[in-house]
Amino acid sequence: MEDQVNPEQASPAVRKRVQDSFDRQGLMAHLGAQITRIAPGRVHIVLPARAEVTQQHGYFHAGATSAVAESAGGYAALTLFPEDCEVLTVEYKINLLAPAAGDRIEAVGTVLKSGRTLTVCQLEVYGVRDDGERTLVASGQQTLIRVNTPTQ
Repeated sequence: MEDQVNPEQASPAVRKRVQDSFDRQGLMAHLGAQITRIAPGRVHIVLPARAEVTQQHGYFHAGATSAVAESAGGYAALTLFPEDCEVLTVEYKINLLAPAAGDRIEAVGTVLKSGRTLTVCQLEVYGVRDDGERTLVASGQQTLIRVNTPTQ
């Protein structure tokens, strides 16, 4: 799906809520991933190429590819949830379509259907080169559940 699907940005409050939640994720910080776009029902996460996120042939590791895809879908869902709710993944499936090569990968999570309890998202991951070449390297689908924000 291209950016024309939902070109607007989420409200400042939603962007802050999503970014604050993302910043608390140890795995995304460990991988070096960054959110680059937050729109209603759509989030982009970029992971720069580094030796620590590759497999033995130099491609992005499937685990890193899957992790950023899963997070992009979760945060896409969160953009549509009320402020007193959080999101948890129930299941996801990802197809690895091509070796994940490039200067970075970009995961795009897009909400297909947001329900009262369950939300379904499309997941796409692109290998992106600095010259602008983009290759779809993974595609998947995810089901998420809306939960009340835990009290601490």
